[in-house]
Amino acid sequence: MAIKSVSIRIEEEMLDKLHVIADYEGRSANSQILVLIRDLIETFEKKHGEIKTGKRA
Repeated sequence: MAIKSVSIRIEEEMLDKLHVIADYEGRSANSQILVLIRDLIETFEKKHGEIKTGKRA
């Protein structure tokens, strides 16, 4: 599986709070975001079924 990167714009206060939560959970901010995304996808798929993906340009 290829690893891709994305860039987001985030308010400084929100980023600071993310770092606090990530530190508390023993994760980096990046890892914490991945956990949140995985949880979101899992929740969505439980409600709506598996998401079929194809290649994106």
